[in-house]
Amino acid sequence: MTAGLTTAQLTEQHRPTLDQALEAIRTRAYWSPHPEHPKAYGEPDASGRPTLSPADGKAAFDALRGERFELDQPGADGWTATETSPYGIELGVEYPHPDIEVLLPAMRAGMPAWRDAGPEARAMVCLEILARISARSHEFAHAVMHTSGQAYLMAFQAGGPHAQDRGLEAVAYAFAEQTRTPADAEWTKPQGKRDPLRLRKTFTPVPRGIALVIGCNTFPTWNGYPGLFASLATGNAVLVKPHPRAVLPLAMTVKVAREVLREAGFDPNLVALAAERPDEGLAKVLAVRPEIRVIDYTGSTAFGDWLETHARQAQVFTEKAGVNTVVIDSTDDYKGMLDNLAFSLSLYCGQMCTTPQNLLIPRDGIDTDAGPKSYDEVVADLAGAVERLLGDDARASALLGAIVNPGVKERLEAAPGLGATALASRSVTHPEFPDATVRTPVLVKADGARKFWEAADAEAPYLSECFGPVSFAVAVDSTAEAVDLLRRTIRDKGAMTVGAYTTSPDAERLIEDACLEECAQLSLNLTGGVYVNQTAAFSDFHGSGGNPSASATLCDGAFVASRFRMVEVRRPV
Repeated sequence: MTAGLTTAQLTEQHRPTLDQALEAIRTRAYWSPHPEHPKAYGEPDASGRPTLSPADGKAAFDALRGERFELDQPGADGWTATETSPYGIELGVEYPHPDIEVLLPAMRAGMPAWRDAGPEARAMVCLEILARISARSHEFAHAVMHTSGQAYLMAFQAGGPHAQDRGLEAVAYAFAEQTRTPADAEWTKPQGKRDPLRLRKTFTPVPRGIALVIGCNTFPTWNGYPGLFASLATGNAVLVKPHPRAVLPLAMTVKVAREVLREAGFDPNLVALAAERPDEGLAKVLAVRPEIRVIDYTGSTAFGDWLETHARQAQVFTEKAGVNTVVIDSTDDYKGMLDNLAFSLSLYCGQMCTTPQNLLIPRDGIDTDAGPKSYDEVVADLAGAVERLLGDDARASALLGAIVNPGVKERLEAAPGLGATALASRSVTHPEFPDATVRTPVLVKADGARKFWEAADAEAPYLSECFGPVSFAVAVDSTAEAVDLLRRTIRDKGAMTVGAYTTSPDAERLIEDACLEECAQLSLNLTGGVYVNQTAAFSDFHGSGGNPSASATLCDGAFVASRFRMVEVRRPV
């Protein structure tokens, strides 16, 4: 280490946080070191580190607009700008475009010293990066908001503290997996009357190579941080290739990481940015480079499948598309169920990989605490709950955010052609950003009879992902048929989330067995302030890695363990 940040300083400051994170992933209890309330920022944090207030964060974001984003990384061969705010404001940020023939060798050069630093030193550096990002959460929130279309509070929480939690969680898992094997050991084997055989053995976690993070448009930090920090903490260099519509949050992250690495005496080129030119397709080029040994990707199924097929030299972690399903059998809190589902369907215009799409409802109706409800009544009451939730434009804007790209708008506008409309979408005028495209959800009625989803030559519209604020109220003959349809959906299309409402132990067991056998995460009878499309770091698993929607889980041991290999050296004593 050179002067700046020493290992001892970093350990003194951050080891208690790492220990708490290790305890949290062991117990699965609630814990977070990153405050999720906006008013918690503006004063020094618990360690005395200054934090940006909401006003200072906005000013810092505004200062980035219309400027070149300097990174001082090798191999820049020009500048590129590809972002447009979904809220209609001008961003105009230019990023260095990489010459990968220069950048990739420069990244590899710093890896031996980073490997030799060991798991604890790497973890401490990662925690310092996260702490500096946390202090600027309000600045990051504006960057996330104006690239993803999330409403400000959601951009602050999901793009700030919750993303930081997921990054820290990955560091904790990485540390645990690397230290499962001792760093050294003495081995003695008795030989009877002869002298024993004695060896001294060392065990070193060795990184795979350069890791590539392919960012997504909707959650650039929340989906980007787990792979970034899991790879960095296990000794790999990390090349961040953002989505061209959402570069700024990850560029800011890369800049912080490079600053911390430099101050801690490591090569800043261990983390670099690969911003692409319009329609360049840089991810495909990078993904098959021999230097790239780990890939983290969030996005469409088509490109995820391509990566898994063609990037054979790399360990590939994907989060792709799925068809999230809710089985509605019965409930003892009808109003709570409706309100919970209305919020889940509306949050961020349904532009979450965890948003419910298919609501499977028996066509003969359900039993509730408010009396029996027919299929039509359940659908109409759910539509009414959404309308009440989003009746005020200011409230609606704060919950919906903006439509992130034209593809979502096209699917939304085509939805009424897929069936009878139970709830029509309407445009909402954003009180602060009149040029934003803000739309309420659409709910379409569908027939879930077996003939519509068992036919080999036909597929019901609801059996494909319709990403965005489009959901289907699917009438089924019984709960048993709903579970059969649920099984097929998970097996063929995948599901990031499954929800269910039932007061029947038999139905609950039937649904739970289906999710255990098809490997999907299940939420039962959510009627309060916890929603099926939200997960908590250190406790909840995001994705299962066991169905077509994702090959990885955020976060478990499998997510980090294959990013390094343990190399043994034996010497006679």
